[in-house]
Amino acid sequence: MIKLNSLQYPNVLELDFDEKITMQPLKDNFFIEERILKFASKFNFKNLKTFSLSKDGILGLMLSLKGRILVSLGESEAIVQAAKSYKELGFDLEFIPLEKEGTLKYEKISKCDYIFCSSYVMDTYVKVDLQKVKELSSATLISNISATLNPSISDMVILDSYKLTGYSLGSILLYNDVLDEAVTSEIDTVSIFQIEKAIEKVTVKTEYKSLFVETLNEEFNDNIFYFVKPNECLEYTLHFGLKGIKAREIIRTLSLTSIFVTNGEGCSLGLSKPSRILQEMGYKEIESRWALSLNFSEDLSEETIKKVVKTLGKKYRQIIALNS
Repeated sequence: MIKLNSLQYPNVLELDFDEKITMQPLKDNFFIEERILKFASKFNFKNLKTFSLSKDGILGLMLSLKGRILVSLGESEAIVQAAKSYKELGFDLEFIPLEKEGTLKYEKISKCDYIFCSSYVMDTYVKVDLQKVKELSSATLISNISATLNPSISDMVILDSYKLTGYSLGSILLYNDVLDEAVTSEIDTVSIFQIEKAIEKVTVKTEYKSLFVETLNEEFNDNIFYFVKPNECLEYTLHFGLKGIKAREIIRTLSLTSIFVTNGEGCSLGLSKPSRILQEMGYKEIESRWALSLNFSEDLSEETIKKVVKTLGKKYRQIIALNS
């Protein structure tokens, strides 16, 4: 198996259900509290809450915040949908659009109290200049760090349980200031310890991207399209499109040969809608259906990389011939 989609679909670890990690009334929970605080301190935060990283969960977080909010359109679907609902309720919220090349439109950032903006754009993994975002907004910065595990200069960070563990458990919000209790009503210890275990297993490989790009260009020539520049994405990711076919077709057929790629959030088999991110960048729906995303987390030989690309080329030509 050659897994090139682990940022979206990690290797799932066995779930831990242990009495030792339960918070129980009339019992000393010092061990659990110490573990939780130790986990938060690894990311240089003092406090931790669990919540649902869904439209409703994020909306609950937004409602607990007081002030003007900005949200990058490069954030996850749950955050963007929650933001739309928050705005429809009459609260002060504006969106930060994306440029055609995938970067944020920094000139659209204005002073606000809170800003949801990660150090990368979902799907494409284009890097975001958070220092610039902070300077322009003077806001409390809330970032999803599930792909980097680096809090950088963020004031609050989100760890996505599904992206990290493969389970739809509670996600984690790390912060330093006191938040309204509306954010969450309990601590989900199973989620915390499962995410902690998953993070210990995370690996990234930065040395394979250039060879992949070179080999892909040789194989596909004019049939490959880069929505974003490879050197502007996270170092262990690659985003591109194959012209004239839907990504779901290539994803499905590659999976039959145990090569796993994705085309964005929630799309391991390419069954979901085309990338919203690419459409926010100004691409047509049909173009956004070309998109494929890779990330490198395992050791790969040069021979393996060339084999993957050759297989990709073969499947691509077969699909083109069948569709013609």
